[in-house]
Amino acid sequence: MEQLSNEDKTIESTMILVQETYDHFPKQFIWPKDHLSQTSSEELNEHVIDLQGFLMNDKEATLNAANLVKESCLSHGFFQVVNHGVDPGLLELAHEHGRAFFKRPITEKLKCKQKEGSIVGFACAHAQRFREKLPWKELLTFEYHENGPHDVVEEFFNVTMGAQYKETGLIYQKICRSINKLALDILDLLEISLGVDGHNHNYYRQLFEDSVSIVRCNHYPQCNKPDLTYGVGPHCDPNTLTILYQDQVGGLEVFVDNKWKSVHPNRNALVINIGDTFRALSNGVYKSCLHRVSVNSFKPRLSLAFFLCPKGDMELKAPQDLVDKHRRKRYPDFKWEELLQFTQKNHRADENTLEEFTKWLLSSKQIME
Repeated sequence: MEQLSNEDKTIESTMILVQETYDHFPKQFIWPKDHLSQTSSEELNEHVIDLQGFLMNDKEATLNAANLVKESCLSHGFFQVVNHGVDPGLLELAHEHGRAFFKRPITEKLKCKQKEGSIVGFACAHAQRFREKLPWKELLTFEYHENGPHDVVEEFFNVTMGAQYKETGLIYQKICRSINKLALDILDLLEISLGVDGHNHNYYRQLFEDSVSIVRCNHYPQCNKPDLTYGVGPHCDPNTLTILYQDQVGGLEVFVDNKWKSVHPNRNALVINIGDTFRALSNGVYKSCLHRVSVNSFKPRLSLAFFLCPKGDMELKAPQDLVDKHRRKRYPDFKWEELLQFTQKNHRADENTLEEFTKWLLSSKQIME
C-alpha cells in the first residue's frame, strides 16, 4: 500500500477526530462562546415559491413569484423553490452516491484530496486552510463549466478517483447541468423582481454565459459535543446564488430579525441563498443570506450545494438603472476571481466579507495607481 505523506497524515488525524467520539473535545473545533450562545429555538417561516407557472412563461404566476422573491431578498436573502424542474430522482441518486463516498476509508478519499492553492477535491474541516474554529464536516468539491468541456465533472471523478466512480461522475454531470439551468432561470426572476429596465433584459444571465461554478458535497458526521462547534459557522456565501439540496436531518439556520431561525427541511424543495456577488449586482438592494449549520449527536447530515459563479475574469457591476434609482453606486466594479482569491487568501468568509473585500479592493487600486 502507498505510504501516506506528512500532509496526508495531518488530514487523516483531523479526520479521525471528526469521526470518533472523545471525552475531551478537540480544541481546534471549539468555537468562541459569544458565537455559540445564540441558539436557534424558532423556525423560519420562509417563502416556498412554486416555479411551475414562471417556467411555463405564465405572466401572472411570474409576477407573483417575483413579488415573493423580492420580499424574501429585501428581508434576508433566503427562500425555497418547488416545481423547479430538477429531477427529484436524480437529486436523491446524487445523495446516495455522496453517502457512499463519505463512507469510504480515509485512504480512498485522500486519493482526490485538495492540493495547495486549489478548491477542488476532498478536504476535512478545511484543516488545510485553518487551525482554529474548524467546521465539523468533510467535503468534496468540484467545478462545473457551462460552456467548457461537456464532461468536466465526469472527468474529475474518473481521473482523480478512478474508473469505479464513472457512474458517480455521470450522475453529478447531469444534475449540475439541470441545476445550472435553474440558476439562470432564477437570475431572470431576480431581474424581474428588481424591476431592471427592459432595455437591460437578460442583463444578469449574460454575465454567466461562460460560468464556472463550484459544486460541493457536504457531510456532517454525528458530534458528541454539538453545543461546542458548528458544521459551518455564520457566514454569507461570496458567490452569486447558492442552490442547495439537503436531506431531512435539519441543521440549516438563517439570521433574520436579529435572531437565528432554523429551516425545516422540505423534501420537494431546493434552498436558494443570495450571495455577496448578487448583493453587489443588485447595488445592495438585496441582502446576502447570513446562515450557519448546526450539528447533532444522533444522525449525520448530507447536502449538495451548487454555487453559481461567473467566469473568473468577468467584469461585474450592477445595472446602471439600479444605480440611478438609488443615486449612488454601492460597490466598485470587480472580477469574480478577485473576490474568490480574497476569500481564499485574505479573509475567511463571514457576514462582513463584501464590505471587507470592498475596502481591500479600493485600497489595492489606490496602491496600483
